Amino acid sequence: MLQSLQWAALGTGFTFLMTTLGAATVFFLSGEPKPRFQRAMLGFAAGVMTAASVWSLLIPAMDQAEGEGRFPGWLPAAAGMLLGVVFLAALDAMLPRLRRGRELADDAWRQNTLLMTAITLHNVPEGMAVGLAFALASQGENFAGAAALAMGIGIQNFPEGAAISLPLYQEGMGKGRAFLIGALSGVVEPVFALLTVLVVLAAAWARPLMPWLLSFAAGAMLYVVVEELIPQAHSRAGTCGFVTGFLIMMVLDVALG
Repeated sequence: MLQSLQWAALGTGFTFLMTTLGAATVFFLSGEPKPRFQRAMLGFAAGVMTAASVWSLLIPAMDQAEGEGRFPGWLPAAAGMLLGVVFLAALDAMLPRLRRGRELADDAWRQNTLLMTAITLHNVPEGMAVGLAFALASQGENFAGAAALAMGIGIQNFPEGAAISLPLYQEGMGKGRAFLIGALSGVVEPVFALLTVLVVLAAAWARPLMPWLLSFAAGAMLYVVVEELIPQAHSRAGTCGFVTGFLIMMVLDVALG
């Protein structure tokens, strides 16, 4: 168990570091990144996460379910993915849509608070996904897939950290405090990763739930990709970034897995 926890902490430590590095851009930039570069980065992250959801989460979930023999391999993957989508959609329904928020709210602080809340909530299933993937990798199962998944989520976390710290600085907050708030939005990933691994490894009844949890995380990530990343990345630069990210993730996972 200790080794699995250490590996989970290592994987989510990287994704948290990427959030911190994104938040640190407040020390180097006085404004937001150029739109073309930002869309390309978001598209790249969307491509990596889409491929990671398939090869690092859904396919391992189906393989594990078939190995246990309790359900057809596709059932936990399909049901877990649907639950992940519903979970994120429910969270989204609790928060005002960011697009509508820009039109209806004049209070910039309220917008920044909503953005920070949404990003922090999205980091919860991402931490679960990385933690479970690295817990499996510690037992000799698909280390390349776990590493690629962490890379994909880390790439997404970089612009998310910047998306919190830069607007806060632009509204008059000090750089140090804006950086700290942006970095802390990613701390939920290692926390929930360790909690998830503890539950799965400590309880005998929780082991059969791993295919469901993996596919749940995949559904949650796919929801984020479709609802948040792709609309913001929609452009030729974003499309090129998506294809590049998808290909890199696919090659890395299939060739090294």
